[in-house]
Amino acid sequence: MHKVHLWRRLAAAFYDSLLLIALYFLVGWIAVMANDGEAVQGMWLFWLLLLIAWGFFVKFWRYPGQTLGMQVWKFRVVQENGAPLTVRQATARYVFALVSWGCFGLGFLWALIDKNQQTWHDKLSQTRLEFIDHKQRNPS
Repeated sequence: MHKVHLWRRLAAAFYDSLLLIALYFLVGWIAVMANDGEAVQGMWLFWLLLLIAWGFFVKFWRYPGQTLGMQVWKFRVVQENGAPLTVRQATARYVFALVSWGCFGLGFLWALIDKNQQTWHDKLSQTRLEFIDHKQRNPS
């Protein structure tokens, strides 16, 4: 089984961030229009954007086990035993990924020294990434 290198993780994260930014622009536009074209103030928009990101990741991590960025870079997230993630695990992974980023990316950089190339959020949510070899999945 191939391990997913840090550069693939970061490439997928970049791709997914572009999708989230597009969603955020849409939500921001709707919020401004709902506020008669005026700027929106208050913490509710911040919490709404966090909730949108949570929904995005939980949906894709649960089924099909991949965000769109992960699909491009050919890997998926699974439980340590190989089963699909539960909502609880996906939520834990999301929260711990925020911590990994919030500590100046140290949670991601941990993959460089971990023997299984796992990040903090992999370990804390009891998940792992696996490379998808389409040749093995779809023999011709």
